[in-house]
Amino acid sequence: MGRILAIDYGNKRVGLAITDPMCMIASPLETIHSQDLVAYVLAYHKREPLRAVVVGMPRTLLNEPTDVTSAVVGLLRRLRRELPEVPVHELDERFTSRMAHATMLAGGLGQKARRDKATVDRISATIILQSFLESPLMREI
Repeated sequence: MGRILAIDYGNKRVGLAITDPMCMIASPLETIHSQDLVAYVLAYHKREPLRAVVVGMPRTLLNEPTDVTSAVVGLLRRLRRELPEVPVHELDERFTSRMAHATMLAGGLGQKARRDKATVDRISATIILQSFLESPLMREI
């Protein structure tokens, strides 16, 4: 069946999250450098086949592109070309960083831990993945 991988893309860092084998629970995976992303995803898929990939699409509050949007569009194209057998979905990620900070605060993480951008990226990817699992798109895969 395979797991679902979520990507919170940034120009420097990429937060990753993965589901359990039954695709019911989203968990943070790791944070990697954006240049290593495609190689990482391909190696992961080779090791453990993916059922789908979900990429957070950055937009402003006015639903306009951000400075990262064009890079994410390029990433979507590349993933679809490199992994033609794996559905690649995009999901609105407008509030994930804010939600990640709120989650970290509610979870009792200290101020220093909340400033760690790598942690924020992993939690943001997990929020993207959980949103996908709860969306109608999940029924398509």
